[in-house]
Amino acid sequence: MDLSDTRIETKRLVLVPIDLCYADEIFKGLSRDITQYMFPRPAAHISETLDFINSSLRGLADGTNLQLVIITKSSNEFIGCAGLHYIGTLDPELGIWTKKSSHGHGYGLEAITGLVNWARVNLDFGYMRYPVDKRNYASRRIALVNGGIIQKEYREVNQSGYELDLLEYWITK
Repeated sequence: MDLSDTRIETKRLVLVPIDLCYADEIFKGLSRDITQYMFPRPAAHISETLDFINSSLRGLADGTNLQLVIITKSSNEFIGCAGLHYIGTLDPELGIWTKKSSHGHGYGLEAITGLVNWARVNLDFGYMRYPVDKRNYASRRIALVNGGIIQKEYREVNQSGYELDLLEYWITK
């Protein structure tokens, strides 16, 4: 299933497939403080961001990775990225990040809720995994609002070398 034309609309946001035109904003927005509680590290060079986008485009085309860019409806402002990875498995994984200046506006909750609702209608799965560091209270709230229940706890070292203390929420269909 080709996901390249997927578009998800919420009250204030539009989630559209990732595209090379967002490379600079992704490169600048995915900073060290944003990735503190995430697995990936910030890109050291724009070429790493371009590689990520090109890989994501292949995942969209083959239907295994729904990587979306979050933009506001009112001004087309870039907010961040949201994704549903490992599509086609019984337990695809949700992920999101939003740029620092957009924190505190509920955009992450709105984007993930839109993505969860879309997945419930369009995909076959048992549950979606949503791993969140215990210290990331905003992301933990996103999971809870979407019916997430903690099923696992584990530690993992991220690509920047920081130890994450993860709670894995499961959000059922």
